[in-house]
Amino acid sequence: MQDNNHFARPSNKLGFSARFAGWVIRHVQQSIGSLGDLWRTPFTSVMTILVLGISLTLPATLHLFVKNAKTVTEQWNSASEITLFLKLSTSDKSAQQLVQRLSLYPNIANVKYISAKQALAEFKVLSGFGDALEYLDNNPLPATVLVTPTLRASQAEAAGELLLKLEQEREVDQGKLDLEWLTKLQAMAKLIEDIVIGLALLLCLSVILIIGNTIRLAILNQKDAIAVMKLVGATDAFIQRPFLYAGMWYGILGGLVACLCVNVLATYLSFALQNLTTLYHSNFELELLTLSEALSLIFSAVLLGFSGSYVSVSKHIKNIEPTAD
Repeated sequence: MQDNNHFARPSNKLGFSARFAGWVIRHVQQSIGSLGDLWRTPFTSVMTILVLGISLTLPATLHLFVKNAKTVTEQWNSASEITLFLKLSTSDKSAQQLVQRLSLYPNIANVKYISAKQALAEFKVLSGFGDALEYLDNNPLPATVLVTPTLRASQAEAAGELLLKLEQEREVDQGKLDLEWLTKLQAMAKLIEDIVIGLALLLCLSVILIIGNTIRLAILNQKDAIAVMKLVGATDAFIQRPFLYAGMWYGILGGLVACLCVNVLATYLSFALQNLTTLYHSNFELELLTLSEALSLIFSAVLLGFSGSYVSVSKHIKNIEPTAD
């Protein structure tokens, strides 16, 4: 009795392994067969793949531009400075004491003092009125202190609070922080990001509808074959699998086309940006899609393809029933 049980267990395990292997083989065969069905209708398949790729290219390209815009604004945030104009009555000794006090602030990364004489000398060189300025009896320019906030304090709100605090110093006449344009730029970037999300949702819906309609036409073309398969006992799940795999193949190929189009478009625009950045003495380079972003795009396309095909097969295959002639 014990020996029979002992030999029965491996047979059960072997049966489960065989069933699992058969399940995997059937899915592989149906996935390859669905790819073959796409190959047999090249014009329709290529047109559908191109439409899907172009539909996904627009939101992916806008996402790429938003990402690069965020990179630029982060660089500008970290480079923001606060200019403090000292009172004309402030001596160099008092100004140096102010610099020492400011250097102890935890949210200040660097402090640079420019005396009134240095400011006048720089103004003579930059303005081109050096000879005319020699006739001045007194130096009209005040001493200034350039304050560079830390990365955390360089954000618009935090930098504004720091400016109000620095203006309370007794040597400071007034301070200047020109971050209004940066706040507007950040608001525009946020608006563009919201627009990208809205367009992405609309285009994703259009991708689902396109794939659903394509799969619907494929089901109608094979209506008689599906009816015969149901006559011999095929289940709806078995019949649906090739069409579901077809939707996933559309998503994979469409996602690859979208990645290619995005990188080609970004590379083309990067050459135009190089001419612009050269004029501003900048070394900014447009970032392309990373590997993780490309895989996310392809995975999203696969989900859209599967969703579109699932909506179509779940509705149309159930309505096909064999009729007795």
